[in-house]
Amino acid sequence: MAAKIAFFDTKSYDRETFNRVNQEFGFEVKYYKERLSMNTVSLTQGMDAVCIFVNAECDARVIERMAEYGVKLIALRCAGFNNVDVRAAKEHGIRVVRVPAYSPHAVAEYAVTLMLTLNRKVYRSVYRTREGNFKLNGLLGFDMHGKTVGLIGMGRIAKELIKILRGFGMNCLAYDLYPDKQFAEEYQVKIVTLDELYEQSDIISLHCPLTEDTKFIINSDSITKMKFGVMIINTGRGKLIKTEDLIDGLRTHQVGSAGLDVYEEEANYFYEDRSDKMIDDDKLALLLMMPNVIITSHQAFFTREATHNIAVTTLQNILDFMEGKELVNEVK
Repeated sequence: MAAKIAFFDTKSYDRETFNRVNQEFGFEVKYYKERLSMNTVSLTQGMDAVCIFVNAECDARVIERMAEYGVKLIALRCAGFNNVDVRAAKEHGIRVVRVPAYSPHAVAEYAVTLMLTLNRKVYRSVYRTREGNFKLNGLLGFDMHGKTVGLIGMGRIAKELIKILRGFGMNCLAYDLYPDKQFAEEYQVKIVTLDELYEQSDIISLHCPLTEDTKFIINSDSITKMKFGVMIINTGRGKLIKTEDLIDGLRTHQVGSAGLDVYEEEANYFYEDRSDKMIDDDKLALLLMMPNVIITSHQAFFTREATHNIAVTTLQNILDFMEGKELVNEVK
């Protein structure tokens, strides 16, 4: 009998991709638009596995209820797992798997997109020229060549980003608890402390997982240590940045610009059409009005190649579990 999987927080593109890939696996799949939470956990009854995304509320209460319903596996179709109480899952005998590397190229390339768009004011220029305004006032940028970029975290995505930025002739700094020194030597990356990275970087890009240690790693204290006018890029997790402190930094111009593909409280907005409703998050509304801020809807991963790889790895993780094989992508 085919394993039964409940997919939560699905959009049309999720269903299209997973249906295509599932032809090779043959699982019995049920898709739900809703996110997993205490309000929707009843939908997991009779399921062998649940598949969730970045904004699922998979806390101890939800996990306890799923265990009662017989769920044996939580399959994340993303790399981050900060929204899952892994300890509670272990206590209830539920295994947790994820997709650690779907396309580091996709996210790295998107980080560069945000840097270039912010620096050269591309979005402002497009708006102007569509209205017949071809002035250059206010569109002045800087040469990326010769500037210094600091990467917090030096995993797969950061390494791909470093390769791109070195091609631009940029100096690269990196902070990581367990740095790949061989890679750093090969690509002329200087391993530094966090304070050194803050002090020396013209651009700071976040590529670390969200943990208790990295939550709000960008805050008022760290911002005061940065170069005046620094650019901050976040394609990782929203809660790596304390939003109100970022806004204060933008107001004083200590932070010159920010490119955010994620947001601290994104779960209430991202991946949905809110165009006919008032945004009642004052901090998000303020950031959206700032001319030196770009906010996009957690789309850095969103390429054909990445979504295909996510589906293949997710379903393979589930198949390996069902067949009692080693779970190479298990969250311990």
